[in-house]
Amino acid sequence: MKKKTGLTHDGMKKGIYVLPNLFTTASLFCGFYAIIASMRGDYFPAAVSILIAGILDGLDGRIARFTNTTSKFGSEYDSLSDLVAFGVAPAILAYTWALSPFGRYGWLAAFLFVACGALRLARFNIQIGIIESKVFNGLPIPAAAYVVAGSILFFYYLGGEGHFYNISILLSMIALALLMVSNVKYYSFKDLDYFSRKPFITLVLILLIFVVIVMEPQLMIFTFTVSYGLSGPVWTLFKIVRKKKEEGYESKKI
Repeated sequence: MKKKTGLTHDGMKKGIYVLPNLFTTASLFCGFYAIIASMRGDYFPAAVSILIAGILDGLDGRIARFTNTTSKFGSEYDSLSDLVAFGVAPAILAYTWALSPFGRYGWLAAFLFVACGALRLARFNIQIGIIESKVFNGLPIPAAAYVVAGSILFFYYLGGEGHFYNISILLSMIALALLMVSNVKYYSFKDLDYFSRKPFITLVLILLIFVVIVMEPQLMIFTFTVSYGLSGPVWTLFKIVRKKKEEGYESKKI
C-alpha cells in the first residue's frame, strides 16, 4: 500500500492558498462586471469597476509575498485574471462607448488592445528575473486599462453622457496596444521602501496628494494615468536626446 505524501504524480502540492487567490478572484469579478456594465451602457460604473480591479490586483501579490503564500498557481491565475480585467473588459468598454461607429476598424482596434495585452502578460511572465525590477518593459496592462477607465471618468467629469464617438479614442487604443508590446521602459515603483524612515516632508506631500485626489478624483485619476502612460515615451525621448548631445560633445573634443 502506497503511503500518501500529499504530493500529486507531477510533484505539485495538493491545494492552493486561499487568501491571495480570493483577491485575484475579486479582481476577476470586477473585470467581468465591467464587461456586463459596458454591454448595458453603464460606462461610468464599468470604468470604476476596472479601477477597483486594479487595486485588488495590486493587493493579491503583496499579500502573497507578505504571508509567504506565493505559488505558481497563483501567478498563472493572476495572469488570466489580468487578461480579463485589464484586457477584455477595457476593450469592450472602449468599443461600446466610442469605437462601434468605426465598423471593423473599431473592433479591430479593440482586439489589438486585447491581443497586445495578452502578449504583454506572456512576455512579462518569462522576463521575471531578467529585466531589472525597478522598470517595466512596455506599458503594464493594468496601466493601459486605467488610461481607458480614466478617460471615461474624465468624460463624465466634463459633463458628458452616453457615447463619445471620436477618432481620438480609436488612435489612443492603438497607441496603448503598441506601447504594451514595445520595449519602452516604465518606472515600476517596486524599489520604494514604504517601511523605512522618510523625511517629514514626504508625509506632507503624500497627504497633499491624497487631499487633491479626494477633491477631484475623476480629474486626478485621468491626469495620473495619462501622465504615466506618456512617461515612458517622454523618458525614452529624453535619453535619446541626451545621448545625442553627449556624442556630439565627445566628437567636438576629438
